[in-house]
Amino acid sequence: MPLVDDQPPSSYGGDGNGKVWGLFKLPFWSTNNSTTHTTSSSSSSSYQIEAHNNNINNPSSTSSVSSVARSLLPIRRRLRLDPPNKLYFPYEPGKQVQSAIKIKNTSKSHVAFKFQTTAPKSCFMRPPGAILAPGETVIATVFKFVEPPENNEKPMDQKRKVKFKIMSLKVKGMMDYVPELFDEQKDQVAVEQILQVVFLDAERPSPALEKLKWQLAEAEAALESRKKPPEEIGTKVVGEGLVIDEWKERRERYLARQQVEGVDSV
Repeated sequence: MPLVDDQPPSSYGGDGNGKVWGLFKLPFWSTNNSTTHTTSSSSSSSYQIEAHNNNINNPSSTSSVSSVARSLLPIRRRLRLDPPNKLYFPYEPGKQVQSAIKIKNTSKSHVAFKFQTTAPKSCFMRPPGAILAPGETVIATVFKFVEPPENNEKPMDQKRKVKFKIMSLKVKGMMDYVPELFDEQKDQVAVEQILQVVFLDAERPSPALEKLKWQLAEAEAALESRKKPPEEIGTKVVGEGLVIDEWKERRERYLARQQVEGVDSV
């Protein structure tokens, strides 16, 4: 009696037509897959080696990539500004007006800052730049000439024309400030803030106007204190006139004593 297999032909890898293919093709498929993986890995490795060699042979490409990556990172502020993003001026057409901004170094290193403006002919800053120690604060004064309105021009139109920019640069310790510092290290310069001009009604009291007056008074007081010579510590040098007067008095006493002694001897 013939034996009959209960399992269907497909369980052996056949397709029902007597063709058997699955068991024989599995090894070849695995070999092709491993070959493909090896080829892709070797091509990827060769690409990395080629990219590394290109970076070594062309350092400018590396620096350009690093500068682009640096530009994508969030800016870490070195300075704290008050007001943070505006410059308030009293609106007095035909006059030179003043604004003030407090600048504090919040980093752990010395920082140089510099002002820039889109209207250098009608605006100037005092100081235009400086170097601040960690935690040091300075109040900068900004001077601006307010042009009279032309053709029914509004103050809003004037303030849009002028902008100010504060830039910062990390420096090695305290040194004399020179604007060329920012030209020599352009890659390390950070734009702290672009300040918008805001005009205030000089005849209408407001909190912003009162704060501006207070900051201007503080800046003026700091300027006057810097003008005063430093107090001398230790022994004070007597003026030339006082020294001569004291020498004359001693000489006169000496001569008078000599005369008395001469009379006594006689």
